[in-house]
Amino acid sequence: MKILIIGSGGREHALAWSFARSPRVSAVYCAPGNAGIEAVATSIDLDTTDHAALVDFARQEGIGLTVVGPEAHLSRGIVDDFRAAGLRIFGPSRQAAALEGSKVFMKELLAKYRIPSASYAVFRQRDQALAHLDDRRYPVVIKADGLAAGKGVIIAADHTEAVAALDLIMSRKAFGEAGSQVVIEEFLTGEEASFIAFTDGKTVLPLPSSQDHKAIHDGDRGPNTGGMGAYSPAPVLTPELENQVMDKIMYPTVAAMAAEGRPYQGMLYAGLMIDQGEARVLEFNCRFGDPEAQPLLMRLRSDLSEIVEAVIDQRLDEITLDIDPRPAVCVVMAAGGYPDSYASGHEIKGLDEAAEVAGVEVFHAGTRREDGRLVTAGGRVLGVTALADDLAAAIDRAYRAVGRISWPDCYYRRDIGQKALRSR
Repeated sequence: MKILIIGSGGREHALAWSFARSPRVSAVYCAPGNAGIEAVATSIDLDTTDHAALVDFARQEGIGLTVVGPEAHLSRGIVDDFRAAGLRIFGPSRQAAALEGSKVFMKELLAKYRIPSASYAVFRQRDQALAHLDDRRYPVVIKADGLAAGKGVIIAADHTEAVAALDLIMSRKAFGEAGSQVVIEEFLTGEEASFIAFTDGKTVLPLPSSQDHKAIHDGDRGPNTGGMGAYSPAPVLTPELENQVMDKIMYPTVAAMAAEGRPYQGMLYAGLMIDQGEARVLEFNCRFGDPEAQPLLMRLRSDLSEIVEAVIDQRLDEITLDIDPRPAVCVVMAAGGYPDSYASGHEIKGLDEAAEVAGVEVFHAGTRREDGRLVTAGGRVLGVTALADDLAAAIDRAYRAVGRISWPDCYYRRDIGQKALRSR
């Protein structure tokens, strides 16, 4: 079977790496891909917003399965277009992808079906949102309604910061039309965790727990990013809590989507806040997390192609996941200045030396080939991912490999996984 992956980041490299290991898969293509993906897949230079061109390629090449990485493609209806062409594709439909594509839709769905989350209010007019802020208890969370590459959520510590956040989203349009309306939400305390599962619209099959590190700086300080690192498993999600998440969040959400006439198939990712033995939903994503995909796929021993096809055929109840019991850690190496302005085109050195560290895979995100050199081509550049017998050893391996890689103005957090070590 030939597989086409849509996307160009670290998540897509990890997906290509996982599919390439399957004896069922004869070839993997990635549109548009990146320099690192080329080690396990063929990069295809196509405009991924041109669904007709992607459909034509899939037909001409005899692609048996297409897998979508980024959320924006799902929200634009790529799954619907492929299905209309009679092609097999993994991911939720455009209507179902609203669960991530619109925070307003998500919050209203959770409220209607009594799925635990934070209290909230929705505003389409700046002056009404400002009036709402006058009697709030701070901090508050202000979210752009639409997709903003993981950066449209702002925690405002006081009224001044809240007004600045509203101006950024609604007046300055920092996230474009994603900020045409906002959600102002209760600030939840506790520890965050990621709960990612496969679902065919009936069965929910969870992957191990994981934890992302959203903030740019150590100690979870600074603005949010697309993710600066992740580890799996996350000790905060105990077996009891995992059962609670399945019973009160995952299955009720799948049932709610079906009841709304938006049957959901694909990856269902719940971003959770855990506090005093209770889990509440911060957000839903409709695809693998990035960088959570990297440690999760390192731990997945099952054939990913079999799982994905079972989702499409609605026979996920036949699948049992084989998970490596060893923990995995991913450290993201980024361009200096990210998530704001940053330079590209710096030569990356030390990848061969990093590959010599046992149990390590280096997944590329923002890289390209230029005049025979491998250079930076994005904010998040690499996801250095390690598997080891215990978490401390996995962290050590990841950072040993990170220490061998360099380019001018390279940046990474130095505390990935430390929260899990402290909780043991």
